Amino acid sequence: MKRLTSLLLLMLCFFLLSDRFKEPPPLADSWLTTGDEQHLLENQPAKLFQDDKQDLPTIFVDKHKTYQQMDGFGAAMTGSSAYLLEHKLTAKQRDALFQDLFSESGIHLSYLRHTIGASDYSVDDRGNPSSYTYADQQGTLEDPLQHFSTAPDRTVMNMLKLAKISNPELQLMGTPWTAPPWLKYGEHTYNGSYLNYADQRTYEIYADYFIKYLLDYKEEGLDIDLLSVQNEPQFETAAYPSMAMGAAEQQYFIQNFLGPAILDAGLRTAIVAYDHNWENSKDYAETVLNGASEYTAGTAYHCYAGNPENTAEIQELHPEKGIYFTECSGGAWGEDFGDNLSWLMDQVIIGTTRNWSKTVFLWNLALDETGGPTNGGCTDCRGVVTVDSQSGNSKKNVEYYALGHISKFVQPGAVRISSTELPHLSTAAFWDQKEDKIILLAANTSNTTQTFQLEEENKHLPYTIAPQSAITFVWEGR
Repeated sequence: MKRLTSLLLLMLCFFLLSDRFKEPPPLADSWLTTGDEQHLLENQPAKLFQDDKQDLPTIFVDKHKTYQQMDGFGAAMTGSSAYLLEHKLTAKQRDALFQDLFSESGIHLSYLRHTIGASDYSVDDRGNPSSYTYADQQGTLEDPLQHFSTAPDRTVMNMLKLAKISNPELQLMGTPWTAPPWLKYGEHTYNGSYLNYADQRTYEIYADYFIKYLLDYKEEGLDIDLLSVQNEPQFETAAYPSMAMGAAEQQYFIQNFLGPAILDAGLRTAIVAYDHNWENSKDYAETVLNGASEYTAGTAYHCYAGNPENTAEIQELHPEKGIYFTECSGGAWGEDFGDNLSWLMDQVIIGTTRNWSKTVFLWNLALDETGGPTNGGCTDCRGVVTVDSQSGNSKKNVEYYALGHISKFVQPGAVRISSTELPHLSTAAFWDQKEDKIILLAANTSNTTQTFQLEEENKHLPYTIAPQSAITFVWEGR
């Protein structure tokens, strides 16, 4: 009898202790931005997941179903952005803004794109429009790039270096708007035209041009991680630096010249093709990926025509290649904060990542109160931040908060995982395996309040989100 009693007591103690030490439900932190601007990436009180499931529309999160690995999030350090940041801010203002943009205490941007030579946002040290390449003057027959120099990029380099101080892990992408005019066919101009295909040495010289650029930047401590061959190759204009490049030509250049040159130089820069709108992208992407697969990491896209679902077909055809989203600009054409937030979250932040993009870049990192200074392009674009050219004060725009909802929480190396969507509720989920954290972005794109619950590993979290608002949840994996 004594032995039986002891056994019963032991079993009772085991039951009580096992219940006491049962893994507690996860605690979810969250950050909210509302369409009425009452909350701007604001940390909310933490909430406990619950065992009980309520009768609510449910967003299911499953970390066991994984998709692409994320590379990073950011914007473009254009010449105009760099000029404003270096010349219109005091050192104190600049340091504070860079903390807000690049450090863990801010939105922790992890990637910057810059223009190889001039774009429609390139200016000189006085803020005047400036078109240039790194080899405006043709050299000798033996040394065509004799006059090559990245010196016109000094201000851009300075700001990239400063950004890397705030985030030492910051990655960089380079994109040209035009080749040196003397390498173009017909009239030698920055604005428009295309490479001189009649002279095959053109491609060899242009590949050398890229290598010199990559090595120069590397010497400055600025390794270029990602390289696209031509910005918006299906568009050329007389208004600003630009150049057309057909799919077959891009494939030929990458496969026979640029790819081997990067390999021979011992560089690790990855090449991406296309770098243009979602719309009508399939044939171009396929041509390059099918013919220059050995040297091409994937394809890049912009937001100005089409929709992010266009890239899913490319991913299905070439699952071994990456999808990269590299440009989208806000502007004065969209003034309402809530409308802009909903579109950015639904189409750009969530839409691109749900459709396999490894990166999300917006366009100008900073512009002034007039949307400038410009070099012949958009006259009403908006930067991620607006810098007052008189006072140096900076304003965080809707683009800052939309980017922040992903860049602050999803670090490079995290993987996208499965998350269901609901009517008017767009979602994207990620698993940071290094920190073992789950991140869920949700955006209410409707004009009415939405109530739902999260479900992950049979734990539930009910939540009500205001109209045209976005929230990021973060909780520990189990």
